[in-house]
Amino acid sequence: MSEAIPLLAHAASIGTGATVLMDVWTVVRRHMFKVPALDYALVGRWLLYLSRGRWRHDPIASTQPVAGERPVGWIAHYLTGIVFAVVLVAFAGPAWIEQPTIGPAMAVGVGSVVAPFFLLQPALGAGVAGSRTARPAMARLHSLMTHAIFGLGLYASAWMTSLLAHPVALAG
Repeated sequence: MSEAIPLLAHAASIGTGATVLMDVWTVVRRHMFKVPALDYALVGRWLLYLSRGRWRHDPIASTQPVAGERPVGWIAHYLTGIVFAVVLVAFAGPAWIEQPTIGPAMAVGVGSVVAPFFLLQPALGAGVAGSRTARPAMARLHSLMTHAIFGLGLYASAWMTSLLAHPVALAG
């Protein structure tokens, strides 16, 4: 149990850092490609309706807003990033935190696109893998790019966490 707490703390740091990088990419993508970002209030709305027994919306934007949906959505967004970092550490092993490599981080980052393709997008009314959006292929491409950036963020955050945990490595 005592070993699990530092691992979870590292995973929380890694997942938070990767999610921040993904959010920065979303802002860049919005300006470069004119692609609107996901409104995390809609994720919060979905979660709050889920607690009332409603799983699917057609589309979520037409569903009545719920008090507190925006903070719930943003908290869920960051907790999801942390959960995927825990998956990464479980997949790659605790030693990966000490010497992170890009392969496992990219595998988990790109693999994490399964969650929006097969859970979130259908639940929000966008169809499986954005099939009900105006441009499904473009929606898929942007989702894959965003999750690849998340994978890079997992690697970069693990690398930074490793350096901060072992400051001697900075001098040598």
